[in-house]
Amino acid sequence: MYKLVVVGGKKRGEEFHLQEGENIIGRDGSCSVPIDLEGISKKHLKITVNKESVYLEDLGSSNGTFLNEKMIKTSPAKNGDRIALPNMILQLVFLKEIEIIVRKKVQKSSDKDVDLDFATPPAPANFVEKILHLIRYKIVPFILGINKEYEWRSVLAIILSTYLVIVIGVTIFPILQENRRVLLMEVSKRGVHYAKEVARLNANYLASRQLDAIDTTFLDSEDGVDSYELFDMEGRIIRPLSRMNDYINDTFSVYAQKKITEGNIQLGQKELDNGTFGIFMAVMGRNVRLGSYEPVGMVAIKFSPPSLMVEAKNNSGAYLKALVICFTIGLIFFFIIYYMTIFHLEDLQKQIDQVMRGRKKEIESKFMFIEMNPLKTSVNIILHKLKEDEGGEGSDFGEIESDEKYVATLYEFFEGAAGATIVLNSDKLIKKINIQAEDLTGIRQNIGEGMGLLDVTKDQGLAATMIDLCDQSANNGGVAQKGSYEIQGREYNIIATSLMGKDGFAKAFYLTFILDE
Repeated sequence: MYKLVVVGGKKRGEEFHLQEGENIIGRDGSCSVPIDLEGISKKHLKITVNKESVYLEDLGSSNGTFLNEKMIKTSPAKNGDRIALPNMILQLVFLKEIEIIVRKKVQKSSDKDVDLDFATPPAPANFVEKILHLIRYKIVPFILGINKEYEWRSVLAIILSTYLVIVIGVTIFPILQENRRVLLMEVSKRGVHYAKEVARLNANYLASRQLDAIDTTFLDSEDGVDSYELFDMEGRIIRPLSRMNDYINDTFSVYAQKKITEGNIQLGQKELDNGTFGIFMAVMGRNVRLGSYEPVGMVAIKFSPPSLMVEAKNNSGAYLKALVICFTIGLIFFFIIYYMTIFHLEDLQKQIDQVMRGRKKEIESKFMFIEMNPLKTSVNIILHKLKEDEGGEGSDFGEIESDEKYVATLYEFFEGAAGATIVLNSDKLIKKINIQAEDLTGIRQNIGEGMGLLDVTKDQGLAATMIDLCDQSANNGGVAQKGSYEIQGREYNIIATSLMGKDGFAKAFYLTFILDE
């Protein structure tokens, strides 16, 4: 159980208990946690509590919701987190002692059938079992909390995407970063060499103020050097000649002067914007009076070596390529997992339908999915009880009508049809298709008879549309259902009608195609 404690603002000290499920916070009196303060929207925030997990969602409020000083739209939360709303700060508190009391009461109630799913068992000592315990009782409840707001296929896509980003982040990205680090180290060495060369050539000239003898021309022809400034301790530029006697105003040069004069350092480097690298160095000259060396000037060099730019481009391309490949693989795995999962659910639904029709005695699958066995057992028990209620002890649902006479009835309509027509039996298998329908759908009578629409129709969208219309008609007591579909570049109306048997099931289907003019 969770509660919100006001730790700051006008209602400091007040508490609001959160119920399991959704809790709406706002000024509206219908909110589960009404708070009438200026700045709070009528429906400001939704807090979803699922056992020990909490999920926050801002409901489009005017002034926003802040979790631990960060504005959020949706976010998980945990015990101790602070939620800031206008004019108040709330702290999320988990009530462990109340949960223990509830457990004890439940355990003592041995005469009642009580659901104990909320009671989390203690973590086992075994490391592997501890990991499984963490996943089942911590991570899965959090994901299920998200699943209350979003479809599970969306949650699955988020999980796979997160997994791929983490994989790339812990494998490829560190390699790229290491390559960049090595490259920057080499670039740094190259820049330091330039700075030392300037200092070596000109230290004595600077110390003796022989400015005409100073030589920095080699920097003008060095590959990758964007700009440089050689200046004295007061910041007056000595080289390049085009700016001689000006004072430094370049951000990096000012930074270099400050570091050397205030930080008492002789050499430094800094990575600048857009792939540019900066090196600065104090030029040391001999003080004849004192007989020691002291700074007489500074050199600041900015350069962007082509190798650095090429490497950055290659790294970006490699990272993007890895992302594309991983997400393509992730997409494939998503559809494999998705369709494998829904296949078992569709198979279960199909078998239930077959049992209800009397074509099977119980649900049994040739595919191995041990986690569904308890569900199949429960469904078989329910179906068996339904059989008993319908036809007496041990009996089936009553005699199931054959679909043959219903299909034969539709044959009579079929013979007089002027347009494209298809007759299906109760399993939606093709029984008759006329020439017009053959030309329109591409299905041939001699190949398609006894086959399902999805098996013989090249346009799977058309097949799915026909099946859906048949199901709608069957679910509406045989009432004709109409849909439209573009076939061979022209719009057709498809009308599906089902003949219902005495047992309440559709026994045959009649499909007609009419050009929408």
